[in-house]
Amino acid sequence: MLFRFSLYGFLKNQRYFEPFLFLAFLEKGLDFTEIGLLIAVRELTTSLLEIPSGAVADIYGRRLSMIFSFVAYIVAFAAFGFATEPGLLYLGMVLYGVGEAFRSGTHKAMIFAWLRSAGREGERVRVYGYTRSWSKYGSAVSVLIAAGIVLFSDSYEWIFLAAIIPYAINVVNFMGYPATLDETGGRPASLAEVMRHAGRTLSESVRRPRLRRLFLESMGFDGVFAATRDYLQPVLAALALSLTATALVAGDWSATQRTALLVGAVYFVLHLLSGAASRRSHRVSAAAGGEERATRWLWGGAAAAFGGLALAGWTGALTGSVLAFVALHVLHNVWRPLLVSRFDAQGGAVQGASLLSIESQARRGATMVVAPLLGYAVDAAVVAGSVSPWWPAGVLGLACSLLFLARGGRPDAGNG
Repeated sequence: MLFRFSLYGFLKNQRYFEPFLFLAFLEKGLDFTEIGLLIAVRELTTSLLEIPSGAVADIYGRRLSMIFSFVAYIVAFAAFGFATEPGLLYLGMVLYGVGEAFRSGTHKAMIFAWLRSAGREGERVRVYGYTRSWSKYGSAVSVLIAAGIVLFSDSYEWIFLAAIIPYAINVVNFMGYPATLDETGGRPASLAEVMRHAGRTLSESVRRPRLRRLFLESMGFDGVFAATRDYLQPVLAALALSLTATALVAGDWSATQRTALLVGAVYFVLHLLSGAASRRSHRVSAAAGGEERATRWLWGGAAAAFGGLALAGWTGALTGSVLAFVALHVLHNVWRPLLVSRFDAQGGAVQGASLLSIESQARRGATMVVAPLLGYAVDAAVVAGSVSPWWPAGVLGLACSLLFLARGGRPDAGNG
């Protein structure tokens, strides 16, 4: 099963548009505020469906949930690729949100179900970190393919359509998962049971201080990171334009092709580093003396990286901004296995997908609020004539990181 789990992650990250998403939307005539609104629509759709979809996965079966998710993704990619007006982009984002809702938390719950069946619960961080590393290696391969597509076509349109192929292959992969990973417990598959199951999980999540703490941390780290990470793309585009005299981008290359070369190189290295970080997250936990102390280390690292991003953005140091973004991606890939393991330790076997779906909803809710506001702030910085208008992303992340550090990593400290 480790092979199938790793294959899922590798294929899932063949999102050839991902390192060029902001640039593709800018090419379609959107500004950063409109891009932020598109992201908010995606997050809102996912949030509305997050808890029900997790309950459906636990009740009706996780494999069926994953197949439905990837079909929604495939239709969304087609909408992005053929979109010539904002309306189709919004439809694509809604379908993308549907895919995210039915996927998020579900596959992690299947991994942990397999570990429980094998009596290997103590290996949660190591095994999830291992499978997540293959996701990152998939991203590294993906960005090389994406850069090649953009170089050949001199356009961002085909990177959406090309992603349909690996997603269709992953549907076939899910069909080979054993039924035991569904962990439905033989309960009646009724709508009332789905709603009761979701309600019980949500109620328990609100009542338990340790779970509240984990939700807040997810919102603060993952939610803000999701809203800020893709600003690396316009930073790289600006850097590519500043390097037109170098041998790398000299000649007859268009601005789009020059950007593709630099984005491909940087994201390839970024994803390799992220994969290595994810695979070694359990070592960070061991070195820190436990997952809780390791979490505090990561909040300190995030504060330093976001602070560097704010400073580099304010001074116009594009290379410094790129390095700060790379550092944030690496930190995030140490963070996720630790956070997911902490959630699984607090939840039960049957409610695993629902609990992780609530976590996903919480962090997406934070992104839904932050993304349009950050887009507006960046547009305002552009209008104000900032040398490098990406500094608001660093300021936002620094403020959030310092808040958690000031409370010992626990915004609800004292509540249990």
